[in-house]
Amino acid sequence: MTRKLISSGSDFEAKIAYSRAVVDGDDIFVSGTTGYDYDSMTISEDVIEQADQCFRNIEKALQEAGAELSDIVRVTYVFPDKRDFEPCWPILQKYLGSVRPAAMVFEAGLLNDEMKLEIEVTAKRTSVA
Repeated sequence: MTRKLISSGSDFEAKIAYSRAVVDGDDIFVSGTTGYDYDSMTISEDVIEQADQCFRNIEKALQEAGAELSDIVRVTYVFPDKRDFEPCWPILQKYLGSVRPAAMVFEAGLLNDEMKLEIEVTAKRTSVA
């Protein structure tokens, strides 16, 4: 299988040379994903709502790649404020509770102050779509 690039439709992808996700065989690499709602190009001020939107964006990219959330094998969370991590635990449990991928959490600044977290995942398709 050749490499497949997946786009969210965001102008930023072309401007700064990246894809929402890259499929390479059964491996899927989803770029750092923030809580922007790409349909309305808005972002909530609430970190929990942003976390939920992150996973909806990730799920959409995975579906386009022929995979699903249960195929996630690794997740990285980046929070500008580490105090926002624990309030998001119910959302993480909602989407990954039965998946339980390898994980890492960073406290680091993001490029836009509206962004309260960024989530990056790697998945491995269990069946080729």
